[in-house]
Amino acid sequence: MSKPRVPWKAVIGGSVGNLVEWYDWFVYSSFAVYFAASFFPTGNTTAQLLNTAGIFAVGFFMRPIGGWLLGRYADVKGRKAALTMTVTLMSVSALLIAIAPTYESVGYFGAVVLLIARLLQGISVGGEYAASATYLTEATPPGKRGFASSFQYVSMTAGQLVGLGLQIILQNTMTKEALNSYGWRIPFVVGALGAAVVFYLRRNLLETEAYGEEERETGSAERGTIKSLLSHKKEALLVIALTMGGTVAYYTYTTYLTKYLVNTAGLQKETASLVSFSALFVFMCIQPLAGALSDRIGRRPLLITFGIGSMLGTVPLMTALSTVSGFASAFFLSLVGLLIITGYTSINAVVKAELFPTHVRALGVALPYAIANALFGGTAEYVGLWFKDQGIESGFYWYVSACATVSLVVYLTMRETRDAALTRSEQQASADSVPVRA
Repeated sequence: MSKPRVPWKAVIGGSVGNLVEWYDWFVYSSFAVYFAASFFPTGNTTAQLLNTAGIFAVGFFMRPIGGWLLGRYADVKGRKAALTMTVTLMSVSALLIAIAPTYESVGYFGAVVLLIARLLQGISVGGEYAASATYLTEATPPGKRGFASSFQYVSMTAGQLVGLGLQIILQNTMTKEALNSYGWRIPFVVGALGAAVVFYLRRNLLETEAYGEEERETGSAERGTIKSLLSHKKEALLVIALTMGGTVAYYTYTTYLTKYLVNTAGLQKETASLVSFSALFVFMCIQPLAGALSDRIGRRPLLITFGIGSMLGTVPLMTALSTVSGFASAFFLSLVGLLIITGYTSINAVVKAELFPTHVRALGVALPYAIANALFGGTAEYVGLWFKDQGIESGFYWYVSACATVSLVVYLTMRETRDAALTRSEQQASADSVPVRA
């Protein structure tokens, strides 16, 4: 019997939207220092940055709403339709920011356009994760799902790296005055164009067999409803709990790390950025290896390894990172942290999708994940800075460790999902493989 093949067209189409999503997410926060003055009155730079940061935070609050709306849409209209919808919202939101008028020309109307763009972006991000996780899981044959779904974090990390790379290029080819005037619009134009390319790729995707079966056999009124999700509330709570530790650790070693290396360790911004870029690149490359490993040994061993490593390793790792003095030591320690969380990032999407039946799979992944991400992932940086401001920065290390401990308990007690049957043919094959007792 031939081994199942990886459907690369489905993997690329299903995951590449995450690249654009996270590119857009990154460039908003990183270029805010350049465009803040364009949308708010001059005279108080801190107030301008706070206002743009407030609009950035709105995106996190919209993610659960996006998870609910687009998760239901994916269960009712199909995975392909949801993937196309999320990328459309991506393109529109990026284009709105690129063409938003300034405060000088229209007053606060420009800030309103910026707010609308972030609302759309938050909805899009909230739905993209579940739509792509569900599609990648359903479109890939058993034995390859862990490997295929790992490309979700490959593309997410690639989006951050592309955004960081473009920022470095613009900073070295344009004057600060040009960046403040019009240069900050360039990355959003690039984001809109990138989303348009992804839209074309996704229009040519095939719907998954699992959804096709469900569509033929179940009425749309029964698919993707909160009532249906509540009948699987144990799995929904499981998604929140298993996400809790992983998302806090992920944001700690990615988005917060650069600021931590500058504010706490005292590294130069350029060195800290290079550390993050280099460590994230290696992290991106090892995701498929870990995903493939889960196809051989199961999902739980990797999750448990992450849980133990994060529970026991966070405090000594973050303590050591606070004293680094150069690139080499900072890179090594950062990479150790990212290697630990690979046990979560490489397979968390497929684990969540394998927990739910087809008629509520997308919503079951989307809403609980978005809630956990908003409560724990989105607040990780704020919590870290709060502890630092209180003079007890080590308290944040213990907070991350505690979140990992909660998730570890879940990993130790949850069922293995690797062999979950998602289609009728898989269910029949599973039944045929069970030996009949005499």
